[in-house]
Amino acid sequence: MAVTVKIEICAFTFEACTNAELGGANRIELCDNPGEGGTTPSYGLIKRVREKVSLKLYPIIRPRGGNYFYSDDEFEIMLSDVKICKTLGCDGVSIGTQKIDGTIDIDRMKRIVDTADGMGVTCNRAFDLTPNPVKALEDLINAGCERVLTSGQEMLAPEAPELLAKLVNQAGNRIIVMPGSGVRPENVGSLAAKCRAKEYHSAARRYIDNPMTFQNPKVHDLGRVVVADADIIRAIRKNAEAALL
Repeated sequence: MAVTVKIEICAFTFEACTNAELGGANRIELCDNPGEGGTTPSYGLIKRVREKVSLKLYPIIRPRGGNYFYSDDEFEIMLSDVKICKTLGCDGVSIGTQKIDGTIDIDRMKRIVDTADGMGVTCNRAFDLTPNPVKALEDLINAGCERVLTSGQEMLAPEAPELLAKLVNQAGNRIIVMPGSGVRPENVGSLAAKCRAKEYHSAARRYIDNPMTFQNPKVHDLGRVVVADADIIRAIRKNAEAALL
């Protein structure tokens, strides 16, 4: 019997979002700053993607790089950004908050769910920085989150199939466990066969060469533009679904 998986694409540009749609993705986690692991995208980018792309849209709400222990002012910024996403017609947000000891800040996560007011709430990889993932998963369930994005507390999800399988089993139908980080066509089949998750997260990244006909050779701080590749997205889905037959 055929098994259908859902693919979420971490997109850092408008082009990445249109490629995600072209490649048959189900959902976009919209981010800025790939070098920081993703921060809150601009109002203009969220608005344009919502107007032009039909996929489920979950902007990341992360006011800065670094840890997920936020000051009161930072948390108020995050709540304001959640409200903006609601106003712009987003389907949900990707967000996470921790206490100083690394545990999930369940009170703040509950406030986020309340502020989301019907939008879905995915806990981002703040989960992977918690000291006890089993307890953290229960905390997120109690907070009302619908999903957790996790690499299984390793740098890359394919390195943690055992913990991911344990979390998928623990979650049951109460929350979605979505493996992400380093998920590519060449490893998703093995990962899916072991952890049995039904959703996967990937940037499906491809780097874009600089098209400028002139570039000052003295300036090297431009970074590189990364987009999602539609063919990579299709291959991730194909290989994950084949492994779950």
